[in-house]
Formats: sequence, structure tokens, C-alpha cells
Amino acid sequence: MAGQLSSSMLLAVPLAPLAGSAIAGLLGTKFFGNVVGRKVSHTATILGVLIALIISVQTLMAVLGGAYFNEDIYTWMTVGTLKMAVGFEIDTLSATMMCVVTSVSLMVHVYTIGYMAEDEGYNRFFSYISLFTFAMLMLVMSNNFLQLFFGWEAVGLVSYLLIGFWYTRPTAIFANMKAFLVNRVGDFGFILGIGLLLAASGTMHYDETFAQAGKLVNMTVPGIGWPLLTAACICLFIGAMGKSAQFPLHVWLPDSMEGPTPISALIHAATMVTAGIFMVARMSPLFELSDGALSFMIVIGSITALFMGFLGIIQNDIKRVVAYSTLSQLGYMTVALGASAYSVAVFHLMTHAFFKALLFLGAGSVIIGMHHDQDMRNMGGLRKYMPITWITSLLGSLALIGTPFFSGFYSKDSIIEAVHATNIPGAGFANFAVLAGVFVTAFYSFRMYFLVFHGQERWHTAHGHDSHAHDAHEQKLAAAGKGDPHALHDSHAHHEEDSHGHDDHHHGLAPGQKPHESPWVVTLPLILLAIPSVIIGYLALGPMVHGDFFKDVITVNPNHPAMASLSEAFHGPMAMAIHGLQTAPFWLALAGVALAYYCYMVNPRVPAWFYAKFKFLHTLLDNKYYMDKFNDVVFAGGARAVGGGLWKVGDRGLIDGLLVNGSAKLVGWFSTITRTFQTGYIYHYAFVMIVGVLATLLWFFPFWRG
Repeated sequence: MAGQLSSSMLLAVPLAPLAGSAIAGLLGTKFFGNVVGRKVSHTATILGVLIALIISVQTLMAVLGGAYFNEDIYTWMTVGTLKMAVGFEIDTLSATMMCVVTSVSLMVHVYTIGYMAEDEGYNRFFSYISLFTFAMLMLVMSNNFLQLFFGWEAVGLVSYLLIGFWYTRPTAIFANMKAFLVNRVGDFGFILGIGLLLAASGTMHYDETFAQAGKLVNMTVPGIGWPLLTAACICLFIGAMGKSAQFPLHVWLPDSMEGPTPISALIHAATMVTAGIFMVARMSPLFELSDGALSFMIVIGSITALFMGFLGIIQNDIKRVVAYSTLSQLGYMTVALGASAYSVAVFHLMTHAFFKALLFLGAGSVIIGMHHDQDMRNMGGLRKYMPITWITSLLGSLALIGTPFFSGFYSKDSIIEAVHATNIPGAGFANFAVLAGVFVTAFYSFRMYFLVFHGQERWHTAHGHDSHAHDAHEQKLAAAGKGDPHALHDSHAHHEEDSHGHDDHHHGLAPGQKPHESPWVVTLPLILLAIPSVIIGYLALGPMVHGDFFKDVITVNPNHPAMASLSEAFHGPMAMAIHGLQTAPFWLALAGVALAYYCYMVNPRVPAWFYAKFKFLHTLLDNKYYMDKFNDVVFAGGARAVGGGLWKVGDRGLIDGLLVNGSAKLVGWFSTITRTFQTGYIYHYAFVMIVGVLATLLWFFPFWRG
């Protein structure tokens, strides 16, 4: 059936965005003299992603019709029996990811026309996001570990460029370096896992490695004795912990909000952070043979899902709330993977991609309407000024909290049911975490919704909550202590305004100004993303989770009952939604929304009272569980101590002191001695020659020994 999918058509999927990126990045920037203008740059990149989307949809249709493709396109090198190649494996999993990546990327490209209109780096930004799309497509289409690793590193590199897009801002440079370094930690584990599998199987192709799974399960790591497959799977998952921001390698993602809002939607909702989830699903034939790796995943995912959600409650920056929401939802996906519900994890990946991209772009639209003020304490009542942004953000929030009939309900409830049915060690804690996470998600999501779109219009008395507005900040804290309903708690304000690179840019509405709805290039993507956020779950639940959509792609061990239990209880999406109205997750979500409404609409003194009574708890959350300080003291401090010691002892003492300067001093000392014999007198030289001959005779003919 491979004939239905041609290699030339599949090559066009990643190469079309790459071509658009080259046009905008080379011809549209100062590098080559800015040959083409803004219109050509955004047209070329959007056209490239549109071509990729069209072919991806055609590919998915062909795969659903029975087509399959798994071939090497180009052989890079052959070392003995090891073949290193560029190749594609196209099945339902990769075709689904291709459609998700290209569709969200297209929406982000269109949205960027409006969002980045004032920015000097307009063409460069389009080049970056198109290059990112190329890298992500190479990752999801790969049929071997080498190409997977190339795509893995390429998305990391481009995310570094995008997070630090406004490179004149120290906070952006710090954030992109932090993301880069944390991902290197995960990637070290990732390459170790690939290396273990390569050493044991002798191949880098997925299907050839999977075919040897029965042999690998009985092997141990040489010299250690650990089960090889468990060690390899945990190492691979450590790579996923970095990319998909799982505890404790999550610290980079909130700070990455320093980049422009469109990349928050592209990288941190739909593509880069889901690469780890996709990779584990692709490796299901290996992970299913290691309960230890599955248990490790379910515990890490549970911690991330619950404790990252708590951090969303105290954020006042609108983008940071959505960022912590992403962390929490990635935890849900990881829990599903650990419960052997791979298809449910990929299903939640897809639904989350749409409604989270919608929420990020909705937040960006609010920021535009508020003239680049991101502090929710300066908003309120935007519903009547920004109706399209309001209704689409509401739909996205309802999908996020798992409201029955919305897409997020079907995927999130399937995860909760799968965890309840699994027998993997750690499922008890996971069950508590995902249920408690429902309440927490609903609370912080609608806290954001009510503060932004309802209540009193607060921009008339708004203070600049940027990182320098200490006076205004202190006024807020003082007011909080007196019970001021608008002095919403946050001791640092964490404001990353999208300044478009200009430090002197005005933020917030000027006196007399009112918020305004964003232009159509911003609102059209919101509308187009809101549609799948509502309906895609209802349409895709049956085939993706309970049907044969992932047959022969995802492997589930018969000893892991979660998926069988889910399918047994499934009687259609309508019945599931109606039943969902009677279950604990629905009532927990409703309680979260009701509490948010009471705290921020009915009685706003409650948050101030809570802050005053539980200041230690707020301080703990505000400092993000002190993870940054821990990393700085333990890892960065340790690295500084080791590095300083190596520099002083090794570099300065041994290399410079002993080897370089020491050898020079030795030569100088020897030269000083030999120089005394260079007198210029012949009888001196004759005397030395006689002494030399005598020494030689004594050495070779030691007659004095008797």
C-alpha cells in the first residue's frame, strides 16, 4: 500500500516550510541586504506551511484508507552493518501529528501578521517559526533514532532563538539560556537511551529495534546488571522530561514566556512540548515491556499535573497562567502514558493543542487590546470591548477544565478513567493527583477568565506592573493588607510585557483610552481554533481511543488493563458526556469555577484574607517551590565550585603553572647552566671533550667494577 504515499510528496511536507524560512530569513533580513519586504516574507512562509498542511491532510486520508509508508529517503553513511539514514514512517500516529503541527502552525503564522506588525524583527520571526515547523515535522515523520534526535535537537535550537527573540532584553537572554541548558540535561539522558538501544540491537531503525524487543527484555546493562530495557526507557523518558517540561526539568517553560506570544502558542501548546509525549507513544513496544519505566512516568506525571497547577493560582501575568496550565496538562498526558493508555495521551495531546493554542492566542489578543499590558490586575470588563476574544477564550477555558461535550472533556476524563483502571505501581497517587488537578485547573482558569473579562474595569487606575515598578507594587501590597478587593496577591508581579524589543515602549492604556478588539488577522485564527476546541473530541474519541485508529502502531501489553477497561465501559461520546455530568470530575470542576466566581466576583476580599493568613504558602508558591534556587545552589553552584577548582588547580596550577610556565622555566634554568660552558676558548672545549670521552668509557666499560 506504500504506493499511495510517494516519497517526493512526503518530502515536500518538511521542505516547504524550510523553503519559506530560507526566503524570509536570508532574503528578508539584513544578512543579505533585505532584498524582499514583509509581504513577501509572510506570504512565502504561510504558503510553505499551507502546502505542508494540505499534503498532511491528504496523507492522513490515505493512511485511514490503508496506506502505509516506511522507507529511507537518503542514506547518510554506513558503518559496518549500521545504516544511518533519513527516512519517513507514515502511519496514523505520525499523520495525526503532521496535521496537528501544520494546522496550529498555520494559525500562528496568520496571527503573527497582526501581532508582530510593529516589530523590527518581523521577517526574522517568520523565518524562525517556519524553521521550527520544519524541525518538528522531521521529528514526527522519522523512522529512525538518528533523525528523531536531529529533529529533537533542532526544535530545541529554534526554541532557543524564539524565546530570546528580543535579544536586547536581559530577561529574554536569561530565559532562552535557561531553556537551552535544562533541555541539555534531558537530552543527555535521551542520547544515553538511544546509545543503549543501539549497542544492544545494532540498528537505529524503529521497526528493527522493536522486532528485537523480546531479546532486549532479557538483557542487562554490562557492568551494572540493571535490566537494559528499563534503563533505556527511563533514559529516553528523561529526554521527554526536558522537552515536555516534567518535574523537575519543568523550570524552563514558565520563563520562556519572555518570547512573543505567537511562539507560546506554537512551541508551548501544540508542538515542541508534545514531542516527548509523541516519542513515548512511538516507543510503546519497548515501554510496555518495562513496568519500572511506566511506574516512573506515572509518578513524575502526577507530580507535574498537580503541583504545577497550584502555581497557576497565584500568577498575575496572563501568559504565565496559561503556561502553568500547559505544564499541568502535560503532566496529565504523561500520567496516561504511564497507565499504558498511549492512545488517550495522544488524543489529549491533539485536543490540548487546539484549545491551548486558542488560549495563548486569546491572551495575546488581550495584550494587544490592552496596549501590551499583561497584568490581569489592570484588566476587567473586557467582554464588551473585545467580544470575539471573549467568546473564544471562554470556549477555550471550558475545554481546558473538561466541560462535558467539549473536546477537553473526552480526553481528560479518559485519562482519569484509565488511571483508575490501571495496575501500574504509583496509580493510587496518580488517581488522587488527576482528580485534585481538575479542581485546581478549573479554579485558576476561571480566576483568569473573571479577572480579564468581567467585573470592574481596572485599567483606569492601572499601575505599570513591570519588573521596575516597585512603587506601584508596594502600593498593591499595602492595599492587600487592608483588604482592598483589587489588590490581588502576587509578591513579585512577574510581568513580561511584550515590548517588541523597545524598552521605552509605552505599556498599558493611556488616560482616556479604552481596550479594542484585535484586527481580523488575530481574531480569525481564534475562531478557527475555537471550532476544533469544541467538536474535535466528540468526533475523534471513538476511532482514536476505542477504535482501530492506532492498530499496529501502538502496542499495549495484555497485562495492562486500562485500555480494555475503558473500551468496555464506552457506549459512544454522547453517552459518555451525559454520564460525565454525574461524575466526580464534573462536580470538582464546577466547584472550582464556583469558588473562582465567589473569590473574584462576589467577595474579592477572600484572596486578600487568604494571603494574609497563609503567607508562607503564598511565598512557597511564589518562589515556585524554590526549584530555581535549589538548581542555582546545588547544580549551578556545584558547577561553579567544580569549575573554579578545575580552573585554579588544573588550568592555572597544572597547565599554566607546571606544564607551560614550568617547562619554560626548566629550559631557562638549563640554558643558564649550559651558557656558562660557552666561553669561546678552545682549551675549554677540548677539556669538555676529554671529560665526555672519559664518561663514555666509564659507562660502557665499567672496569672499575672489577
